Amino acid sequence: MLQCVPYARQVSGIEIYGDAHSWWQQADGRYERGKRPAPGAVLAFKPHRSMQLGHVAAVSKVIDSRRVLLDHANWSPINGRKGQVERNVLAEDVSAANDWSEVRVWYSPIGGLGTTRYPVHGFIYPQGRKPQDLQAAPVQIASADQPTGKLSRAERKAQRQAEKEARKRLKQIEKQRREYAKYLKKQQKAQRERAGVSVPSVPRLEADPIGDLIGRSGG
Repeated sequence: MLQCVPYARQVSGIEIYGDAHSWWQQADGRYERGKRPAPGAVLAFKPHRSMQLGHVAAVSKVIDSRRVLLDHANWSPINGRKGQVERNVLAEDVSAANDWSEVRVWYSPIGGLGTTRYPVHGFIYPQGRKPQDLQAAPVQIASADQPTGKLSRAERKAQRQAEKEARKRLKQIEKQRREYAKYLKKQQKAQRERAGVSVPSVPRLEADPIGDLIGRSGG
């Protein structure tokens, strides 16, 4: 099981230790920091919900001002196991000001970007260099499931297995959705049928034998 911190340190060369949430403050005065994505920079996440230790991920490529590819560890469970490495996965800036203060990140089990908006500090640039010194020409790719780097046989096998499991899970979700829609339809039909059935009224009698008997017997 590999944590995000040692992996980010290994691929970026940024010599910061400690929990991921402390990287942004530790980088102050040691490394350039900013809001502009650049290859080789480390994206530092703030603590959020269950991710109280934060997260760090290295930028492998810049697609455009809103999208980058990340190399990181211990984000998506692969084959049901945490602590796995993911390469060239998509991260998207969803902040209103395009300042990379909030992002969505590719999540392997669903085969797409998750719905959670993660708060982010910004980018830490290696070797004290400014982002313009690192910036490369943007590349165009269709999606994060088309990695541009070469993968080992084991990585390709793991990726295919993860994609297979994601498709299987999506099929299960779709099946459950259809079954639930059928259930709701049956419930609505039953309600309409109940609403359309009128309760028959008790017929009124021409004579009242019980009342007559009470009258004759004096109560």
